[in-house]
Formats: sequence, C-alpha cells, structure tokens
Amino acid sequence: MHRRQGTGTESTRKPLNPNTSKERHIMQGISSKEASPATQSFVPQYEIRENFSRAMSDMYKKEVPLYGDLLEIVRGINREYMKEHPGLEDELGSLDRVSEEQHGAIRLGKPEELATMAQLFNVMGMVPVGYYDLSVANLPVHSTAFRPVDGDELAKNPFRVFTSLLRMDLLDEETRRQAEKSLADRQIFTPGALELIAVHEAEGGLTPQQADDFIHEALETFRWHNEARVSQDQYETFLKISSLLADIASFKGPHINHLTPRVLDIQALHGKMQDMGIETIPEVQGPPSGWPILLQQTSFRALVETTRFPDGTGGYVEGRHRARFGEIEQRHTALKPEAMAMYDRLIARAKEQGTELRKQGEEVYRSRYQEMLAGIFEEEFPAKTNDELRRQNLGYFTYELTDKGRQQPEAIAAARRTGGSRKADRSDKSIHELLESLIDEDLVRAVPVTYEDFLPVSAAGIFKSNLDEKSGLIESGQSSNRQLLEEALGGEAADYHALYSEQEEESVRVVLSR
Repeated sequence: MHRRQGTGTESTRKPLNPNTSKERHIMQGISSKEASPATQSFVPQYEIRENFSRAMSDMYKKEVPLYGDLLEIVRGINREYMKEHPGLEDELGSLDRVSEEQHGAIRLGKPEELATMAQLFNVMGMVPVGYYDLSVANLPVHSTAFRPVDGDELAKNPFRVFTSLLRMDLLDEETRRQAEKSLADRQIFTPGALELIAVHEAEGGLTPQQADDFIHEALETFRWHNEARVSQDQYETFLKISSLLADIASFKGPHINHLTPRVLDIQALHGKMQDMGIETIPEVQGPPSGWPILLQQTSFRALVETTRFPDGTGGYVEGRHRARFGEIEQRHTALKPEAMAMYDRLIARAKEQGTELRKQGEEVYRSRYQEMLAGIFEEEFPAKTNDELRRQNLGYFTYELTDKGRQQPEAIAAARRTGGSRKADRSDKSIHELLESLIDEDLVRAVPVTYEDFLPVSAAGIFKSNLDEKSGLIESGQSSNRQLLEEALGGEAADYHALYSEQEEESVRVVLSR
C-alpha cells in the first residue's frame, strides 16, 4: 500500500523557549529518546485523526451555525434510512459511525505550505491520494486529497481533507507578483504545531498529552480570521480575477471552506434543505439518483461574512467575503477505469445539455436537470445495480467467504480446480468467472468498495456554484500540471485506482488461497 513520509521545512521552525509550560512539555517530548522505551505510549493515528475531526467540527459549528443545523438534518435522514434498510448497519457501521464521517476542504497559497501540510496530516495517518485539475473549470488551483489508505484505518475513521494549491503559473505576471507579495511572509502553522510535527517524525508517534497539544495547535491553522492581510482594493483586484485567488491570497490562513457530512439519501436531504428555505446549489452534483456509483454532493450557498481590511493607517475598513459553504455527500461504489471513462463522457454530455437548460431560467434548470441526467444514463450506462457492476467487471469489490463457504472448504477447493489448477492458467477473466460461480453457489459474497475519493467535475461544480458574484474566471489553455503539485508535496500522490485494485486483489487471494 502506498505510503509517503512528509518532507522537511526546517527553515520555518523557530527555536523553542523552555520558559513556557507548553514548550517545556514539547522539549520533554523531543528528548524522550532518553526515556525507557517501555515508558513510551503513543496514541494510535486513527485516534488522533478522529479527535482532530471532532475538534474541527466543534470549531466550525461555532463559526458557521448553519453547519450545526445541517448535521442534525443529516443525522435524522440517516436514522430513518437505516430503519428502512435494517441490514445496512452491517455494511456501513452504526448510525454514529456514519453520521460522524466527513471531509474538509482547504486552499493553500505556497508550495512550502503544502509540504508542511503533508507532514501535519501524516501525523494523523493521512497521505495524498489523487490529482485533481480544476483549471479545466477556469479555477486557478489543482488539488489532492489527504486520507488514510489502509482498509482498517478507513473503517476506524475515514476523515479526508480535499487540499487545493494556488497555481501561480495560471496567473498573469502582475497578478502573480501581487499574490506572491501577499503570501511571501505568511506563516500558517503555529510554532507548537511545527515542533510537534518534528516530535512525531523523530519519535514515530505522540504521547497522549502531545497528541492533545497537537490537535490544539493544528486547529489554529484552519480557524477563520476576519481580518484580511491585504487592502480592500487589493482584495477586489484579486476577486475580479478569481474568487478562489481572493480567498487564498488575502487572508492569514487556509480557513476550512467546508466540512462535509455523509448522508444516506442525498436527494431527500437536498429537498429538505430547500423546504426549510436554505439556499442550495441548483442540482445534486455527480451521478443521477438510482445509480450506486461514485459520489453525489450538494451544498448550501457560501455565506457572506463581514471582513476587516487594513486601511494603511493602522486601522480597518469593513467589507465582505464569500467563501465558506456547507456541503453534504453520499458515497457509493468505486468504478474501474473503463466505467469511470464512461461516466466522465456522460457527465460531459449532461453539462452541455445543462447549459441549454440554464438558458430557459434557473427554475427550469432546477426542475429538469435530474430527469435529463437520468435519461442520459438510462440510455448509455450499462449497469444500474451493484450486481450488474460486479458481473460486468465495472466496479471494485472485495470478496469473502460466506458461512456456507467456511463450512465447506472442499467446495471452494473443487471450484478452484475446475477454474484452473495452476496460477498461470488463471486469466483475469477466468478468475472473474470463478468468483461469479462461487457467488451463485452462496460460497462467496461480494462487498462493494466505497469510493473514498473525489470527482473533478463535481468539485469544480461545487466551487463554481459558491463563487462570489463578482468573481472572475481564469482563461486556461494549459494542460494539468501534476508534476508541479507533486514537487510541492515532495513525492507522488497515490493512484486511487491502484489502491482499490490492490484491495480487491488481496481479497481474491485470500478467498482463493492463491
């Protein structure tokens, strides 16, 4: 399984001051190698991740009260859905487990910020997965997602953070100069966070007190600050080019743009939000309702928040900023590359037809988009159930023995012999056929692999739907630049198809004892 260690940013770290109780404790952690190894007790990474996610949620509830209301709505819908589908808890976990699942999103300005962010997330067992080029939607960023990749770690807590980096290469020379000037001396990490990252790298873990301190310090990076770093005129200049540029280059840190809970019926949630008078984006992003594939997302519109801009005389003038919004997601089965390519093609067609619908007005678009999207998929996407996805080898699945299969190992052995006695005889096709026969005999069951990642078109759609009305869009004729992002990361972002494929293949090896 792909794992990546964080890269160093030693030049950003300040010397410790042992005269404070906080830094005395940190220094004790750094020198802990002098202690007996038997006294070391590191907190599991999933526990740090879980506690950090909860702390982030608590902070965001205070900053954006509507997010707290959203969590209650999501929990209510999930509770009713699980009552109607009693077997779902075995597959997804308890109501608490599902309702606490969420992802966050942040936007960074400098490569060194991304490098240190990779180290920070590494403390929580989260590594970069995937490359997302949002310049195709005229947004000056590209992204990766930090998340756990091990199956057990995902089951314990699948917290993810969709992390975007400003692409200076897409800005004109003068705008790039202004953005670089604004970001040049910005430090988004506290000294305490940097030192605890160093402790983790040196020691291989954090003690309970260090883990608590780490969460406290790391949370400051994601907190909202209503005082901008630039003048209102400079902010407006950035905004005319791109709302994302203004959000990234004008503020003290990468405040959380949204926290996204997982809902089990996103269409019900989308409708309930509208019934409550919450301003939502027009459509649910992603595949149509009824297809258990990939990821669906909706959101309430970004808030207009009071912001203070420096006036150049030591004072401030009051202004406004729109960036933070509430997003909700429903996750389904991960698709293999061939099916993903089909999905992308059909979504592109829906986008074209959606453009024509928009010309007829917002209400027409809202009322007819989902029907139009479903019609496209009905005609051309070849599978509408998980069984069909599996039989046609379009989705990722893990395989496990049923009770009958465990009780009848000779039946599994006989099927293996029938399907080819030597490993060399077993093509992917023959293995697939063998698994299908074992499923038909109730010796093996298949479990859909949840899509743990993101969709560039959906991410871009959510971002664009929440842009400030004054926002411009960049004109990008350039191709994606994965190399630029990975240079900032200091290593490769994992390929999520490779991760899903490995997960599936390992389960097949176990079932077939190959």
